[in-house]
Amino acid sequence: MPEGPEIWRAADQINNAIAGKQITKLFFAFDELKKYENELEGSVVTSVTPRGKAIITAFHNELNLYTHNQLYGKWMISGNGEKPDTNRSLRVAIHTGDASAYLYSASEIEFLKDGEIESHPYIKKLGPDVVDPDTTYEEVCKRYEDDRFKNRKLTTLLLDQGFLSGVGNYLRSEILFYAKVDPDLRPKDCSEEQIKDLAHYSLELSRRSYKTGGITTAPELTEALKREGAARKQYRHYAYGRTGNPCYKCGREIKEMKTGGRKIYFCENRQKENE
Repeated sequence: MPEGPEIWRAADQINNAIAGKQITKLFFAFDELKKYENELEGSVVTSVTPRGKAIITAFHNELNLYTHNQLYGKWMISGNGEKPDTNRSLRVAIHTGDASAYLYSASEIEFLKDGEIESHPYIKKLGPDVVDPDTTYEEVCKRYEDDRFKNRKLTTLLLDQGFLSGVGNYLRSEILFYAKVDPDLRPKDCSEEQIKDLAHYSLELSRRSYKTGGITTAPELTEALKREGAARKQYRHYAYGRTGNPCYKCGREIKEMKTGGRKIYFCENRQKENE
């Protein structure tokens, strides 16, 4: 499933392609949405906004297209009106005179009026967005210290969009690695310094990933590894997906374990042995 940085970049691409332009044609695969094909033709997309792992495409007539990619959904952009070459199932197509936005394979698609957005069952439960530049370090720190969350294991908590929205599996591993926190701990088990680091890296790494196209390693390390001919999967992250490879910080082997059916990656030396 795409994480916050990927959703923000997708929203940027859609916005750049179709926002502010007159809609010439629309397609919706689901029968309950067909009525909007004619209703919205000739209208204008006013904004495209990420909300957690969902995207709100706003039209000037106070209607908003809510889409959530879930596991398999993906937006694709075409500048020449030609459909992308893919075997995915087309769910939504929004055409303007010079660009088109296509949504494939998504299952959560609906229309909301302006006043219905904040009360949507998914959106109303979202925690502070880690990619949003308006989210502050102080806000995130308070989440880690909040009685509602401090007794929950961090590996589970960091995937809860009601805690912090936008964090997913790779960011979870990277945040814990940078903060030198044992994946088995709860916020209440962490030192004050660790809580500060968790809050800091929750924001820094999410925003770095957004700006770099999914890379969480420090820029100087990324460039050094590229010069050495490293593959993207080796320079992209410090821990995530690097089982059996040496830690870039201490040289010890990166380990993995399963929790809740999903893998988390960590450096035993940094995160467990030096607590």
